[in-house]
Amino acid sequence: MDSVVTMENGGLKGSSKEIRPGKTAHSMSSSSLRKKSSARLVSNVRCGLLRNVLTNLQEVILGTKLAILFPAIPLAIAAHYYNFGRAWVFGLSLLGLTPLAERVSFLTEQIAYYTGPTVGGLLNATCGNVTELIIAVLALSQNKIDVVKYSLLGSILSNLLLVLGTSLLCGGLANLHKEQKFDRKQADVNCFLLLLGLFCHILPLLFKMAAKSGEISTLPTLSISRAGSIVMLVAYVAYLVFQLWTHRQMFETKEDSDDDDAVEEEVPVIGFWSGFAWLAGMTVVIALLSEYIVGSIEAASDSWGISVSFISIILLPIVGNAAEHAGAIIFAFKNKLDISLGVALGSATQISMFVVPLCVVVAWIMGIQMDLDFNTIETGCLALSIILTAFTLQDGTSHYMKGIVLLLCYVVIGACFIFIRTPSNQANILNVANTSTNSQMLGL
Repeated sequence: MDSVVTMENGGLKGSSKEIRPGKTAHSMSSSSLRKKSSARLVSNVRCGLLRNVLTNLQEVILGTKLAILFPAIPLAIAAHYYNFGRAWVFGLSLLGLTPLAERVSFLTEQIAYYTGPTVGGLLNATCGNVTELIIAVLALSQNKIDVVKYSLLGSILSNLLLVLGTSLLCGGLANLHKEQKFDRKQADVNCFLLLLGLFCHILPLLFKMAAKSGEISTLPTLSISRAGSIVMLVAYVAYLVFQLWTHRQMFETKEDSDDDDAVEEEVPVIGFWSGFAWLAGMTVVIALLSEYIVGSIEAASDSWGISVSFISIILLPIVGNAAEHAGAIIFAFKNKLDISLGVALGSATQISMFVVPLCVVVAWIMGIQMDLDFNTIETGCLALSIILTAFTLQDGTSHYMKGIVLLLCYVVIGACFIFIRTPSNQANILNVANTSTNSQMLGL
């Protein structure tokens, strides 16, 4: 590397553009919730090791506007060990996940300064939805397939309808006298992939309906789902090649000279190994809180009087991705819809084409029969949401009315699932009741 690089407070400082990763929509969105920390107090510490530790604590823990939610993490752990109530454990764990998800995005961006834009893009592609992936794997380990399907479906719907709808609404209201335009190229690529994922979801449902009508004698739903998952993963790998190598310029955001958010994150503020250690530690904490969520979701459902499907489809995605969603809305206010669309569509594509098929493959390895059949209502909501989003973005312009329509569709979907009880949940309740009755009879 031609430029001179120095180490200061655990961070790498240099002038070479080679160490600066391309600004993606996700990194720009996350940076909108960060706040610049003052190093005056830390610089007065004479011990170099202690100074680096305090610098890392200041940047990682206090370097976000969501730092006020970090106390929810020890409170959730205390509520678990002291039996405060499963509903309390669930609620506090949800709040604790909110700043952790934003900090994971921050740490992957910091590591990307040392590894370069390609490896940084791969990190973002795999760690961007680490919360959903961890919750899904833990739910699979407890054989809660419905929770996995609902939470992943909810993440896709919230990105397509809630985040995108709110962004278009807020951007339209804040720029009433400006014509809002965005680059359709990136949106088209994401919509194509979402339609491919929808096709793989619909096939198992069609086979199940054909079997019920007597058109076919066998029901290869599981085999079709596993084959479709492999196809989706191959498509996602091709998407990464398209995004990170052949058409990288299409996915990099243009930085304006007067954009303070872009200027603040020009250099890393923590070292490579410090960032890696923090990322590993936060992943462990996310796994712990996710385990609390999966283990207490039924208790929270009974305590709050709402269905598990509503909690999984609506509450989990809203709280778990609140930081990323807030960033997308902030940039919509600034009339930067390319960033907002990159966040919403990029996350939906990542979950649909990577997290969902990966969960099917992981369940296959674990000997659990998870398929891509999300039932009729769920698949219908997914199909209509993707089609509506594609129609909304087809002309490359936006106004607040488009946002209102998307948001109202999300409200309707939430109303559908707020009281719905799936047959599997009812069967579990009946099994528990029968087991209790049999135990009482044996006791007699």
